[in-house]
Amino acid sequence: MAERIDMDSIRRAPKVLLHDHLDGGLRPSTVIDIAAEVGHELPTTDPDALQAWFTEGANRRDLDLYLDTFEHTVACMQTPEHIERVAAECVEDLADDGVVYAEVRMAPELCIDGGLTPDEAVEAILAGFDKASSGRRIEVGLLVTAMRHAARSTEIAEVALRHRDQGVVGFDIAGSESGNPPSRHLDAFRTIAQANSHITIHAGEAFGLPSIWEALQICGAERLGHGVRIIDDIEVGDGGQISMGRLASFVRDRRVPLEMCPTSNVHTGVCDTVAEHPIGLLRQLRFRVTVNTDNRLMSDISMSREFANLHEAFGWGWDDFEWLTINAMKSSFWPFDKRLRIIDDQIKPGYAALKASGLGTSVRTAP
Repeated sequence: MAERIDMDSIRRAPKVLLHDHLDGGLRPSTVIDIAAEVGHELPTTDPDALQAWFTEGANRRDLDLYLDTFEHTVACMQTPEHIERVAAECVEDLADDGVVYAEVRMAPELCIDGGLTPDEAVEAILAGFDKASSGRRIEVGLLVTAMRHAARSTEIAEVALRHRDQGVVGFDIAGSESGNPPSRHLDAFRTIAQANSHITIHAGEAFGLPSIWEALQICGAERLGHGVRIIDDIEVGDGGQISMGRLASFVRDRRVPLEMCPTSNVHTGVCDTVAEHPIGLLRQLRFRVTVNTDNRLMSDISMSREFANLHEAFGWGWDDFEWLTINAMKSSFWPFDKRLRIIDDQIKPGYAALKASGLGTSVRTAP
């Protein structure tokens, strides 16, 4: 049997993260600090207990219940100083975990209860990103997100475009999919597309194929946030034969990137375990799969732990992780020449060194 990959080696592996929510990744200690400053009541002020509370609250097999826990993190992101701190700590934590490129998303409309404008919220996030990325081997872009249940998406799209030269790399909508189809925000997506900017849409997480179809064919999504329900258009026969519907075939043929978040999907009820997650079959079928954290605080997860979970579930090794990482970098909204530089200067040499070191090989590599 091949040697197993240890966690220290996984942490050293260069990683690319495309789907990570800023308000879902605060340090428990930071939540406690800021909540005390602003007078926000928390369930507990012990960092370990608070982490456990968030994860227990998120792990209720329902997306809407999962989203309930965000009231406490958003309450800590209402001033420029607090937002900048949260953004800087996010970059520090990702860099410490071996992430070399990240697109972190946030809805500025959630940061205006204290009187900030959406533009001011975005400026504070970008200031935190810039402060923490200086001197670290990580590049970070912001995906400006609109809430799909609200009616401000066109305004938020314009905010994103105003800051595209300062670090905003694209636009997204997030929130409960049920009753909130992406086509409700068509004006916002047209605003982004007409300005030659980038679109990713939360689709196919809790809701099925119609959400994915609308995101791609009506709204112009370049990537699918989660997209896990594309599995509903794939049938596996008793003998293992695969039959794909037209939408699944389109997604694979067009190389539409899937921003998959296995641990988060377990918590929201997509599947019971990572081993049962559709990412295994989708990787085998060579969809453009990427691996992501979604909400590091709520799911108590990091990119390294996500990789370790996939190693345990599917026996994936360095070849698989390099493939997933290059997929993600190719699918990023970073400029093309900078993408190539990260692939050639960091990702490929990083995995070559890990393979050469003999620090673990795959138990069973998917075809």
